[in-house]
Amino acid sequence: MALTRDSLLTLEAYARQRPALRAQVMEEKKLRRVFLGEHIVLIFENEPSIRYQVQEMLRVEKIFEEDGIRHELESYAPLVPDGHNLKATMQIEYSDENQRRQMLAKLKGIEDAVWLQIEGFPPVRPIADEDLERENEEKTAAVHFLRFEFTPEMIAAAKRGAALVAGVDHPQYQAQTGPLADPVHASLVADFE
Repeated sequence: MALTRDSLLTLEAYARQRPALRAQVMEEKKLRRVFLGEHIVLIFENEPSIRYQVQEMLRVEKIFEEDGIRHELESYAPLVPDGHNLKATMQIEYSDENQRRQMLAKLKGIEDAVWLQIEGFPPVRPIADEDLERENEEKTAAVHFLRFEFTPEMIAAAKRGAALVAGVDHPQYQAQTGPLADPVHASLVADFE
């Protein structure tokens, strides 16, 4: 599941394959989005989604030198699950700018209030924002990066089909999914391979 230099295409090859690769990643991402209420979405990352993001960065920035490519890989590789965790980008979405500003002030600490639970086990809270602090005195950020670590027993249960539920229990925002749909469950459990 590692993202490596060898897994990347040249800029020219990527340009030729981009439409098909983009369609494939966008289709897969549909199975990797988990909505927590109306305003929070968890987008679970995997090697193909992160490789696509790296390829897009290289394309947009026209990076073709090894140092630049290595920098992008080092920046994005930590977002790829390593077999015993799930990694997600959490987006807080309010279309109205004033409401967004007000809610980001009220939702400080929300990144620590999210949880995933495999049936039969206690909820797992994330390790949040390992790359940099995304909250200040006034507000939280609209985007957070979360890593959920699971025990071997939890992973084995999930692979056997134990339900996976997500939620958030912040004083200003509570939401919980039911058991994730089978295709979503299967997509996320594949990260444990």
